Amino acid sequence: SAVIRIITFTLPQPSELMIPDAVMELANTNKGMVLVTGPAGGGKSTTLACLIDKINTEQEAHIITLEDPLEYLHTHKKSIVSQREICTDTENYLTALRASLRQSPDVILLGEMRDYETINTAMTAADTIDRIIDAFPAAQQHQVAVQLSMVLHAVVSQRLLPTTDGKMVPAFEIMVLTPAIRNIIREGKTHQIDGMIYTSTNENMLAMDTSIFRLY
Repeated sequence: SAVIRIITFTLPQPSELMIPDAVMELANTNKGMVLVTGPAGGGKSTTLACLIDKINTEQEAHIITLEDPLEYLHTHKKSIVSQREICTDTENYLTALRASLRQSPDVILLGEMRDYETINTAMTAADTIDRIIDAFPAAQQHQVAVQLSMVLHAVVSQRLLPTTDGKMVPAFEIMVLTPAIRNIIREGKTHQIDGMIYTSTNENMLAMDTSIFRLY
């Protein structure tokens, strides 16, 4: 038996994939972390590949990707892109991440969060802010919430929806951390975040319902 995956060397334009500019602009983030979340098969890998390609095209950087499995192969453009496949090139995410931190990376793409140690090492990428905080012992959760409120830059959640002509299009929810949202995270009131996104006047903030309504 065999599992065969098609590996692509080129990416469509983000506009063709209907990835909004507010998402693509996150490629210009110069510090902190960006989480891209959503269900399996929701298009996260493609969005991440587009973000990496934008950085690769526009910036001189060292980009390290840790993926399981590799789905897109990036050629070196302005940047150097070092791609690592878990189990093939390295033992696991934690080992790869620790090694990456010693290789002068400007950008690290971490494909998944699977255990406490990896979250502790990277403080990155989970389905919700609560899930990151809950992964730590109770005595550390306030400290983690404060740290997360400082290092987190944005959270993108996406899912694919069927169109009337049989295609699939992505719907996005985008949260860029404002001072008010950072304060909510520090105080452990993350249930208030949905309301902040819906009422925000920030043009880069988008609720999932708004995205779906626009598609409709």
